[in-house]
Amino acid sequence: MMASEAHQKVAPRHLKRDAYLYVRQSTLRQVLENTESTERQYALRQRAVALGWSLEKVIVIDTDQGQSGASATGRDGFQRLVADVGMGRAGIVMGLEVSRLARNSSDWHRLLEICALSDTLILDEDGVYDPAHFNDRLLLGLKGTMSEAELYVLRARLRGGILSKARRGELETPLPIGFGYDAAVPGVRDPGKQVQETITVFFRAFRRTGSATATVKAFRREGLKFPSRARSGPAKGDVIWGELDHSRALSLLHNPRYAGAFFFGRSRQRRYGDRAGTFERLPREEWTALLPNAHPGYISWDEFEENQRRLRENAQAQGADRKKSPPREGPALLQGLVVCGVCGDRMTVRYNYRDGKRVPMYACQRRGIARAEPICQGLAGQSIDEAVGRLLVEAMTPVALEATLTVQQELQARLDEAEHLRNRQVERARYEADLARRRFMQVDPDNRLVADELEAEWNRRLQAVATAQEEAERQRGHDRAILDDTQRARILALAADLPRLWHEPTTPDRERKRMARLLIEDVTLVKGPSIAVHVRFRGGATMTLQLPPALTAWQLRQTSSDVVTAVDTLLDEHTDVPIAAILNERGYRSGTGKPFHALLVAQIRSQYHLRSRYDRLRAAGMLDKQEIAKQLHVAPETIKIWRRAGLLRASPYNDKGQCLFEPAGPDSPIRYKHKNILRHRRAAARRLVITTDPKR
Repeated sequence: MMASEAHQKVAPRHLKRDAYLYVRQSTLRQVLENTESTERQYALRQRAVALGWSLEKVIVIDTDQGQSGASATGRDGFQRLVADVGMGRAGIVMGLEVSRLARNSSDWHRLLEICALSDTLILDEDGVYDPAHFNDRLLLGLKGTMSEAELYVLRARLRGGILSKARRGELETPLPIGFGYDAAVPGVRDPGKQVQETITVFFRAFRRTGSATATVKAFRREGLKFPSRARSGPAKGDVIWGELDHSRALSLLHNPRYAGAFFFGRSRQRRYGDRAGTFERLPREEWTALLPNAHPGYISWDEFEENQRRLRENAQAQGADRKKSPPREGPALLQGLVVCGVCGDRMTVRYNYRDGKRVPMYACQRRGIARAEPICQGLAGQSIDEAVGRLLVEAMTPVALEATLTVQQELQARLDEAEHLRNRQVERARYEADLARRRFMQVDPDNRLVADELEAEWNRRLQAVATAQEEAERQRGHDRAILDDTQRARILALAADLPRLWHEPTTPDRERKRMARLLIEDVTLVKGPSIAVHVRFRGGATMTLQLPPALTAWQLRQTSSDVVTAVDTLLDEHTDVPIAAILNERGYRSGTGKPFHALLVAQIRSQYHLRSRYDRLRAAGMLDKQEIAKQLHVAPETIKIWRRAGLLRASPYNDKGQCLFEPAGPDSPIRYKHKNILRHRRAAARRLVITTDPKR
């Protein structure tokens, strides 16, 4: 009865088109092991022949083997099937069951709609259906819904078993480098000593530096390699040694496994339609399981929590108040520690250049930027840093010797650890070279193809040993150069004088910041008539400093009062050019730090309203050339001649040679000489008159 009904649905128009058989298995394992299902699917070709199609017109689409039917994404065969049905090339679409074609309602109903529009039949193991008929369409829709529900049930069962084992801490998940599975213990340390020691040094380096980037730099600087485990490929499971990068360092620091804790459900995957899923990191309270002390770790749980806190503080853009940042290379001593006393936000650091040096400025600008408003407050940081630095020197002086010796011991321990790891690298290279040698010695000498390859591998391993030894020797010599006997003695000498250590020019700014963070929790600034600096030390102690407001730019460039006084005094005896030379000889500099010149001296006279040298000489009673000539009853040119002859005393009042003259007194030599000259001139004139008079 069903066969006859099927033949009734197959019309000649359907037979003119091709019959499409879609074959799919969900996983590659099913393809290899569940061969009976594959044979049943291929057997549907005989059903098509029985319905009237020739075997040549049966097109088999089996390119989606090993692909899940949960989505059409990635299933090229299914997409080809839908395209051919839409083009009217298919008379019937065959599948063993609805789940073979699709387990997603949207994909299944899309295929049904296209089949109905193109008058294409659908065949499964139960019969033939015409999507254009309501009853058949209803039945196919129910089958599609049941197929999707079946997939959900299967997933729920598997997921339930996984979550149950995870909550008990018994689920085997991929372990990070440094751990492995054992039959008796759920998680044990890697048996390789070099792997264990390298991871231990990594966490010590982070504890010392407080920054993932600084930890990576320390490994690069010491020439240390970091292990990783191959997850796929021919070397799957082998330990591979390479350079430590920043992302890997963060992965280790955020992984609770290194604190001996089992966790599951730290992230979840979200799918958006046919697009690839995205992973979302969940907060800790939403994790499926977190079981501390589940297995031995490399650090304690308290240290792991402290590391998370430090990483959150180092993330400058995280949180509403911009958390602390690690100490960096800039000269701002309080970078990352300053809190605005007006709004409570963290203050950021800006740098300005003054006299070729970077000068810090602390600004509260987060809300101003977000709301396009003026910044809350900004303060010049140089005077604040100096005041806090003096406070720290006073606070640290009693423990200076102990702190310096501790630093020395820490440096020596770090060098010993690095040298130990480098020796491990050399030892591993020697083992691999010895293994290559044994392989070469065991090969048949007549098998030259294998022997040549093993010999080349042996040579490469020997070269790796030589390289590792050279690197170890080079780093060992560098370490000795870092802490030789002379420098150790210098450290001990500086231990008794911590203020000199603090102000030592060779002390990096970053190290000063690290010392400051050992004592200071934060510093709150309030700008007013004076600058209030509230210092909160670790442990709860507080101290408040009142500093004068920072000088403005013009005040910083203002000429000092000593220079103005010196110019005022020198104007009594000198003009601008000699005054500039004298100021430079005495070591004075302008407000901008430059040497003096005549124009600058003139500007100082004008700006500070100093009496000019001309006014000073006039006030002293000195006369100009016209006045002295009138007094002496001579021509002005005669005054110039007498000045050059030294008969008149003159004082220059500018740098052009213009002078004022001292008036000639009654006992002045020039007056006596001038009277004799006049007497001789009158006598000569009388003699000339007598000689030329005709009456005489």
